Amino acid sequence: MGRSRPAYKCRIRKGDIVKAIAGDDADGRKTGRVLRVYPRRQVAIVEGFNLVVRHMRKSQDHPSGAIIRKEAPVAISNLKVVQRVEKRAEGSASKG
Repeated sequence: MGRSRPAYKCRIRKGDIVKAIAGDDADGRKTGRVLRVYPRRQVAIVEGFNLVVRHMRKSQDHPSGAIIRKEAPVAISNLKVVQRVEKRAEGSASKG
């Protein structure tokens, strides 16, 4: 059995608005919302960043096949937070 790596403290959370500071998407104007964060792998999936092309074979969903563009993970070190998501207070409703 392999050892698992510790989960590092991530400064980026799901829902944050970020911009790329390195890589192909680092044009300075482009921003995107964080869809998912993987702390152990130190990567995040950002809406509209690092798009890859996937060729789908014929299926019921795609009767003639399809070419789909989807987001691939981006290293957290290449992202900078522009607008942080607000934490929601859970369970703080008044009783009564």
